[in-house]
Amino acid sequence: MQAAETSDSLTTSSPRSEFHHLFASPEGDIVLGSKDGVLFRVHSYTLKTTSGWFRAMYSLPQRTPDSRPELKAADNTPDVVYVDEDSRTLEGLLRMVCGLSIPNLDSYDIIEPILHAAEKYDMPGPMSIIRALLSTPPLMSDPLRLYAVTCRYGWQDEAMMASRATLTLNIHSPEHRNTLQKLGSDALLSLFSLHRTRREALRKRLDDPPFVNDSGDTSCSNCGSLVDYHTWRELKYVIIMEMDARPLGDTVCNTGLLEWSAARACWEAKCINCDRVLYDKTLTMRVIRECIEQLPTTIE
Repeated sequence: MQAAETSDSLTTSSPRSEFHHLFASPEGDIVLGSKDGVLFRVHSYTLKTTSGWFRAMYSLPQRTPDSRPELKAADNTPDVVYVDEDSRTLEGLLRMVCGLSIPNLDSYDIIEPILHAAEKYDMPGPMSIIRALLSTPPLMSDPLRLYAVTCRYGWQDEAMMASRATLTLNIHSPEHRNTLQKLGSDALLSLFSLHRTRREALRKRLDDPPFVNDSGDTSCSNCGSLVDYHTWRELKYVIIMEMDARPLGDTVCNTGLLEWSAARACWEAKCINCDRVLYDKTLTMRVIRECIEQLPTTIE
């Protein structure tokens, strides 16, 4: 529903559809009509105390009811305020503000229209209920969409939680393009920065001790002969590419360093002069895991 200047522009003289079974009490003194033709009869007091928008609407001068009996509806049904929301969205919103059991809020297709309506009508109650449910498994299963919702409404703690959950995703994949387009520039840049920072920080760390810096000539610690550390260089490349696709790094530590062909080649590499293994597999894997655990996990 778009905000109107007067209540007269929102109403018609009589309802045209059937009442929703939960909102049909004759005690209600206002009727809301959804865009798909379902009517909801509620108390104006409820709307005025839970919605800043309706409170403002009722503060405007109201139309004087016509006192001519022949023009009154037979069942004394009040005029209908037609709104832009469909019946599912309106039902969910009114259930929350009227103290009824809330619907299953287990998908973004359900909660996003309700949040939009709650914001539009200045209803903090429904927004706080949905905010409390954001950490439940059905909504956490789509962390990028969760991030978009939390950034949209300025919920910083939840946005940080969602940004951490996106580390399992390759946000550059085409399948995420539509969701990313919903983000504001600040939220989008913050997310890109988090993912890139993890990759680049690990890339730099893998050149520092105790790791081998393969940028120049190095020698075997046992016999002193020159050693080509190409297997470590190739493994680092695979690690960084994996961090680009899944910045969380769990696949690097849990399976990659054990199963990748580049990893096996690295652990098997030996000095051609003294036949000593070049890399301590256990130590290297432990330090890589520690490096990943020290990387930033949320947006700032």
